[in-house]
Amino acid sequence: MSLAELWAEIFWPLCKLIGLVSVGLFIGNLIEAMHWTRFMARLANPLTRIGRMCEISAASFSVAFVSGVTANTMLAEAYDQGKLTRRELILSNLFNSLPTYFLHLPTMIFITVPILKSAAVVYLGITVGAALLRTILILFVGRILLTGLDRCHAMDMPADEKLVARQVLEKTWKRFRLRIKKIVMITAPIYVGVHFMNKFGMFSATELFLAEHMSAMSWLHPKAVGIIVFQMVAEFSAGMAAAGALLDAGSMSVRDVVMALLVGNVLSSPMRAFRHQFPYYAGIFKPKLALELIICSQGFRVASLIFCGAVYYWVSIA
Repeated sequence: MSLAELWAEIFWPLCKLIGLVSVGLFIGNLIEAMHWTRFMARLANPLTRIGRMCEISAASFSVAFVSGVTANTMLAEAYDQGKLTRRELILSNLFNSLPTYFLHLPTMIFITVPILKSAAVVYLGITVGAALLRTILILFVGRILLTGLDRCHAMDMPADEKLVARQVLEKTWKRFRLRIKKIVMITAPIYVGVHFMNKFGMFSATELFLAEHMSAMSWLHPKAVGIIVFQMVAEFSAGMAAAGALLDAGSMSVRDVVMALLVGNVLSSPMRAFRHQFPYYAGIFKPKLALELIICSQGFRVASLIFCGAVYYWVSIA
C-alpha cells in the first residue's frame, strides 16, 4: 500500500474521526464548565422524570438532537465521575436513540422521497414509529429498574460562583487534554484494525453469507432479494435506487418494497454500526463497555424494527 493510499484510506479518515470526537469532547467539557447542563436538562426533564432518570441523562438527551458525540461524551464523563450507574448509562444511551435518529432524518428524507415517493412515507413512518416505541419502552423500563430521583447528583451552580471566561477555558482545556490522549490511544488502533478487516473482506463476506441464506424469508417478493443484497453489500442509497427502479417499473408493490427495505435495514445495520461506531465509542467509553452499548443499542433497534414491520405487514394484507 502506497503512502497516498495510506493517507486516503486510513490517516485522513482517522483524522476526521478524531477531529469530530475532539470537537464533541471539547463542547461537552465546555458545557459542563459553563454549568449549562442544568439548563439543557430542563428541556427534557418532564420526559426523563417518567423514567426516573437523572438530570445528566436529560441534558444528554437534549444535546443528542445536535451532536451524538457530545451527548455520549457527557454520559461517559458522568459515568467516570460516579454520577451515573452502569445501568442508567446503558438506559440513557438507548434513550438517546430518538434524537440521534431525528438528527439523521433530514438526510434520509432527501434520499428516500425523490426515489421512493409514496413508499418513502410508509418506510420512514415505520422507522419513526420504531424510534418512538424504543423511547416509550426505555421510559417504562427505567421506571421499573431505577430507584427514586434522590440518588441523582445535583447539577446546580453555587449561588456565589461567578464564571470567568479564562477560568472556564482553562478548566475545559485541562480536562480535554487528559481525555483526548486516552481517546486517541484507543480509537486509532481500533480504527486501523476495523479498516483492514473491511479491506480483507471480512464484513463483506459476512453480509454476503447472510444475503445468500435467506430461505426462511420465502414470504418476501422474489425480486426483494436484489434490494436486500444491494443494501447489505453496498450502501444505503444503492438499495434505495434498486427499490425505486423496481417500484417505477411496476415490478413490486409499495408493501413489497417497504418490507424489502426493512429486512435489508435489519440485516445490514448491526454490522455497519459496529464498523462505524465501535472505533469512536471505544475511545469515549472503555472498549468492553462500548461493545456492550453497541450490542444493546442495535439489538433493541432491530427488535423494534421487526415489531413495527410485522405490524405493518399484517395490517397491509388484512
